[in-house]
Amino acid sequence: MTITQTQTANLIMDKDFKQKWDKCLELIKDNIGAERFEVWFSDTTPESFKDDTIDLRVPSKYYVEIYEKDFIRLIRAALKHVFGRDIDVAYRYSVVNKDKKSDVSIEGTGHAKILNNKLVQSYENVPIERREKNFDSQLVSNLTFENYCVGDSNRLPVTIAEFIANNPGQAEFNPFFLYGNVGVGKTHLAQAIGIRIKEKNPNAKVLYVPIKQFQTLYANATMKKEIPAFINWFQQMDVLLFDDLQELAHKTGTAEALFPIFNHLQQNKKNLIFTCDRPPMELDGIADRLIDRFKWGVTERLSNPDYELRKKILSFKAKKNGLNLPEEVVDIIASTLNGSVREMEQIVMRMLTRSIVKNAPITVDLAQEAMVDVVKKPEKKVVNFDMIVETTAEHFNLSPDAIFSRSRLRDIADARQVIMYLTHKHTNLSSPAIGHKLNRKHATVLHGIGSIKDRLSYSKELSELITSIESELL
Repeated sequence: MTITQTQTANLIMDKDFKQKWDKCLELIKDNIGAERFEVWFSDTTPESFKDDTIDLRVPSKYYVEIYEKDFIRLIRAALKHVFGRDIDVAYRYSVVNKDKKSDVSIEGTGHAKILNNKLVQSYENVPIERREKNFDSQLVSNLTFENYCVGDSNRLPVTIAEFIANNPGQAEFNPFFLYGNVGVGKTHLAQAIGIRIKEKNPNAKVLYVPIKQFQTLYANATMKKEIPAFINWFQQMDVLLFDDLQELAHKTGTAEALFPIFNHLQQNKKNLIFTCDRPPMELDGIADRLIDRFKWGVTERLSNPDYELRKKILSFKAKKNGLNLPEEVVDIIASTLNGSVREMEQIVMRMLTRSIVKNAPITVDLAQEAMVDVVKKPEKKVVNFDMIVETTAEHFNLSPDAIFSRSRLRDIADARQVIMYLTHKHTNLSSPAIGHKLNRKHATVLHGIGSIKDRLSYSKELSELITSIESELL
């Protein structure tokens, strides 16, 4: 086969593809601006060039989606200008952070390839009995402990999660049942456990699976009459991370399949991690014997981030995207939000976009504009006496029954006064009515309310406690 002079010249020039990519980056930067370029292209590097296709290593699959959605025309135009002909683009990223054994290669059309037989194809397309042991753990590389902000409101569950990740197989922490409101970081924390375990032991069989996906796989296995093989495959895991367990409600068949999987892994000291929007005892439509097993290990609540943690998360998310937020901007957002990490991420990206489009600095006005249509104004909840008692007792680590006792222990007395204060503030109950409910005299209630008001003027600890309780009630 004869190679033309043009083809020969191209072969010689293409050996310098890394230098050519640098020239492409200059063109891209000129078109999108320095700040946006720093966010989306500073960590992208060219790994290979073959058959007129440049293989770009990107930090995660999310970058692939952004490139294909927002930048592909610009990237292709820059490549054609520098190389002198049309160049195709492929992407490569690691499923597990810094673990090239977990590399995935994706063509510009978005179809995944398997590298070094380290990942299996999608569950639906391969018979269960033929699935390889090395499979896609479905871990997102940036959902690590290092990228998880810690504060007073979430320190305990994060500490437990790190202990499990560093010491897998401990019976007293298996299963780990993590519950909390939507958007507080349950999925991130669960995935961080899986990633840490994979980092310490790359051969560990770790799988993250949302319950809805588990239900779909179970339905497919049922149609193909593969239930035993389905159960057996999941029993081979070292770590199973089940997300959104509440979706299991009234899925009798799926729950029945989960039961032998749970028993086998727990008995063999394999880790089970569950996330849910409520504690086990509040789950409906799930067999009692399965709920009972969820309680075998440790159950921990992941609370909404408090004010200081919201500030920390906002600053962290902003710096990750190349933004340095002024203190007053951080303060206005943290004061407005109710604690959803997802909302914080969305607002940071909206601020970044507006700052780039308007070529303007981040200000309070711009932050308030970014929060429009993101932060929902919640309907005012009707707070009643029973809600206040239950929430306050939980914060004091007391049984609600202790509140109504005659005990004068300091913690119980303090909790009782807080209940008097909050009931007076947030309900229409009169002081005598509050006293009647607590089996206390009217004068005792007035004293309790006055005592809390006085202490709030100088006690930061009490102020934070009241704020935390109110954030759950309102």
